[in-house]
Amino acid sequence: MADPMNVYRFAPSPTGYLHLGNARTLLLNALPARAGGKFILRLDDTDAARVREEFVAGIREDLAWLGIAPDEERRQSEREEIYRAAFERLRAAGRIYPAYETPEELERARRLARLSGRPPVYDRRALRLTEAERAALEAEGRRPHWRFRLSEGRIGWPDGFRGPQEIDLASLSDPVIVRDDGAFLYVFSSVVDDADLGVTSVVRGEDHVTNTAVQLDMFAALGATPPAFAHHNLLTRADGEGLSKRQGSLSLRSLREQGVEPLAVAAYAALIGSSEAVRPVADLGELAALVASARPSRAPARIDPDELAALSAKTVHALDFQAVAPRLEQLGVGGGAVFWETVRGNLATLAEAADWWRIAREAAAPSSPALEDVPLLAEAVRSLPAEPWDETTWKSWTAGLSAATGRKGRALFAPLRLALTGLPHGPELARLLPFIGRERALARLTEAQLRAASSSPAEGDG
Repeated sequence: MADPMNVYRFAPSPTGYLHLGNARTLLLNALPARAGGKFILRLDDTDAARVREEFVAGIREDLAWLGIAPDEERRQSEREEIYRAAFERLRAAGRIYPAYETPEELERARRLARLSGRPPVYDRRALRLTEAERAALEAEGRRPHWRFRLSEGRIGWPDGFRGPQEIDLASLSDPVIVRDDGAFLYVFSSVVDDADLGVTSVVRGEDHVTNTAVQLDMFAALGATPPAFAHHNLLTRADGEGLSKRQGSLSLRSLREQGVEPLAVAAYAALIGSSEAVRPVADLGELAALVASARPSRAPARIDPDELAALSAKTVHALDFQAVAPRLEQLGVGGGAVFWETVRGNLATLAEAADWWRIAREAAAPSSPALEDVPLLAEAVRSLPAEPWDETTWKSWTAGLSAATGRKGRALFAPLRLALTGLPHGPELARLLPFIGRERALARLTEAQLRAASSSPAEGDG
């Protein structure tokens, strides 16, 4: 069992809808916390220009859909006093400094550095400004942004997934931690939050490896104990491109609307590209056990929508009635456990159970039987057994039809299925027939017989 003091967090920015890659990070933090730890949802919502409340609501909906219930929720927009206090401590310690370059000036300096064969690292020219020069820049109307002065030397850590990591801080620019409009930036506010909230474990994408080196230096400057870091491989689209909140097709919201099972989404996002094979799971507890033993690959994992759809269907097929009963009730599906067990093996999504309930109890699509099936359908009407019906009715009825018409196998069963359900495929009719009932079956067989009898062979093309 995990140490009960282990504290995990998921820190999305509500600037779009969560996608499968975000779900991977979410689950690799939330699932380990189930074993006696604590899980915090932290909304990194300080970017006022891009954050929208509909995205905040969407994040909460996505977590609930996946079955994840945070122990706490925090919003960075409500924590500015904490950031301001940490900022002042670093300023008093001489670890932050004002800089006045415009974005255009910084980009020009980076281009010149590349042309000169030097790394495009900020040269700390702002540290060389005199008080008079600063005053002159501010008199021009420039407002400073603030940079954190990195330590000298190398910094390393034992990464939970990638093994020992080490980065030379001299290869990095001093990060901007406060914009010129006074907004605190992620690289700083995240450190302050993790220290203040007692976060002990951070699992995030490998695109944050460099950030980790910077943030470890900030933890040290603040005299705070850093969490343990682990960086997982990233998910990409089939074409190898990275995922983005601007692409809606792989958003959790879109997958939910498509009817993909949340357990399948969770299993796929957590297990793809790891040492554990992607497979259906019965619940999040089973998935948590798999995640505990899984090791992410070092290579990016490509998402296959067809593989996810197949996993979703397999997940539906394995769901027991108690797990889906409330959802079936919302869909207006009756029949209890017997009907669920009758149809679940033929469903791609759970919502399709409502289609089969309508076919069984309300109306099937009109069938288009062949003229040659008229004798079979007539005999089917004549010999249709009296009720009550059970799962043995189909076998005894079709055995009599076979003896009377000489038809067997597909030649016998396909026209009957088409007449009774309007479809050429579907659940086992021995189990579905009692739900259709004699009155509906008789009406459908009679209609199919009449339609077949009124049909005529198609005219030739010449």
